Amino acid sequence: MSSIQLAGIAKAWGTSRALEAIDLQVDAGTFCVLLGPSGCGKSTTLRIIAGLETASAGQVLIDGRDVTNLPPAQRGVAMVFQNYALFPHLNVRDNIGFGLSVRKVEKGEADKRIAHAAELLGLAALLDRKPSQLSGGQQQRVALARALVAQARVCLMDEPLSNLDAQLRQQMRTELRELQQRLGLTVVYVTHDQAEAMSMADQVVLLNKGRIEQAAQPRALYAAPGTTFAASFIGTPAMNLLQLDGGRIAGSDVVASPRAAWLGLRPEAVGLGGDVPATVRSTEYLGADLILHCDVGTQSITVRSSGEAQVAAGERVRLGWADDAMHWFDAEGRRLPA
Repeated sequence: MSSIQLAGIAKAWGTSRALEAIDLQVDAGTFCVLLGPSGCGKSTTLRIIAGLETASAGQVLIDGRDVTNLPPAQRGVAMVFQNYALFPHLNVRDNIGFGLSVRKVEKGEADKRIAHAAELLGLAALLDRKPSQLSGGQQQRVALARALVAQARVCLMDEPLSNLDAQLRQQMRTELRELQQRLGLTVVYVTHDQAEAMSMADQVVLLNKGRIEQAAQPRALYAAPGTTFAASFIGTPAMNLLQLDGGRIAGSDVVASPRAAWLGLRPEAVGLGGDVPATVRSTEYLGADLILHCDVGTQSITVRSSGEAQVAAGERVRLGWADDAMHWFDAEGRRLPA
């Protein structure tokens, strides 16, 4: 296991800046997820850790050793790519062991590592197959096995599950997390899917426009988002952000807070029955849940209710929420104390 530290890492191409002086600590044995929308700097950060990109400024330290100017082969990292990068003319065994053959690892040792990785990932019966004879999930396991046989201290993963269907992606999330915990790997994982991040990570690093918006454990990020961006990005459906005007929800008589500019409410924290009048604009029936899209004054509010609720578009309803369910943000979108 190895820790990773980024100190003032920045990346620019001419006048275009991809990263703005990022500081990040990833403890040894941690599953760290870099999360954010496209173009926020996730993959650039990962590639700088791997040595595939050169930082414009700052340092990369792995296990306390400065590797900023070292080539990828000398950093002790393995990488799993989005497109698997398997050789179509090689069988599973040779794909897994390709890096070992390049490094001139003795054959007996290489065979031992390949067999162990194949057993861990359920590939033992598939070693003689070509990639074209494998499913998407099996190809992803081969890419993972190739990273494991390197016995690297750090494993970097760039959206490795994005090419899989939803059901297989969920299964692979569970398998990846169990494998990381069993082997004690330090993993840095890039995704734009917040469900992946929340279900797998020990530490979520939310990036926005080349900056770290918030870094925290999943529960802390969900319970206390530090900004309106974090509040709206984490959660399905997203947190409601209601604009306030003169201490009231804009366009209504509902009293909120005179010191905040925004009121945040999780859809599941809002219930039918209460003191706040609203009009149902539309509904989404999801079986166990009924999602209501309502208007309160000039603001839109989403309610996650029981699927048994009988509510239709156009109805007038009353909504309510507990005091401790409210999140307050200032005009710049920064979290205010409760």
